[in-house]
Amino acid sequence: MFIILNMHSVPGAKPSPADDRSTPARIRDAAIRCFAESGVDRTPVRVVAEAAGVSPALVIHHFGSKDELRVACDRHVAALIRQQKSDSMQAGASLDPMTSLRSSRDGPPLLAYLARTLVDGSPHVSELLEELVSDAVAYMAEGEASGLLRPSDDPRGRAAVLLLWSMGALVLHEHAARLLGVALLGEPEQLLGYVVPALEVMGQGVMTPDAYDRLSAAMRPDPAAASPNEARATTPGADPTDRATTPGADISQEA
Repeated sequence: MFIILNMHSVPGAKPSPADDRSTPARIRDAAIRCFAESGVDRTPVRVVAEAAGVSPALVIHHFGSKDELRVACDRHVAALIRQQKSDSMQAGASLDPMTSLRSSRDGPPLLAYLARTLVDGSPHVSELLEELVSDAVAYMAEGEASGLLRPSDDPRGRAAVLLLWSMGALVLHEHAARLLGVALLGEPEQLLGYVVPALEVMGQGVMTPDAYDRLSAAMRPDPAAASPNEARATTPGADPTDRATTPGADISQEA
């Protein structure tokens, strides 16, 4: 939900008749739209160039190759998500999710881009996910500071799990339409059928507090269950070079 909420697209990035973006920015945004529609592998540089209103040679001039253009798109998408999420986290309890949804009508289709590129087998997917997790750790810390989120004993683990849930929902967006009647890649208001139950899960939880306490305690390492060797190694003053005194314990000395 942390990725999906208010990340449908980015306000203010939609081309206009008086488009004052730089040529590389126009090419990059056109590429995001084209890759979101057809995938990276099935989108020739020529198609991106036509969408941006430039020549294929100019695309290569600015980005070197289609692969490098894809990397630029990944970085831009990550930066947009980082900024939007940081703004939301800093808003704290005053965050208005409906306003966030309505403000994200225009601009590059970030969710559709992620739904396409996450499953294309490119090594760049790992790089993108690493960046998204690191960014999530940072903006969720801002959410803790603003009173929106609870502190975590494992900030990176929490961020990674939430990211995997969100990315999985995007990849399975067609099944979300069947199961929940929502179009995750459609108009922002259509996300409510997903966001409302997700908000309940995240805000109210699923387990009772007693069940959580019992299960989390059961999964913590039990110091009393440490092996004799581990216990000996942690005993203050223990000498790891001491030899056992049991007869036959040191075969090499008797040989």
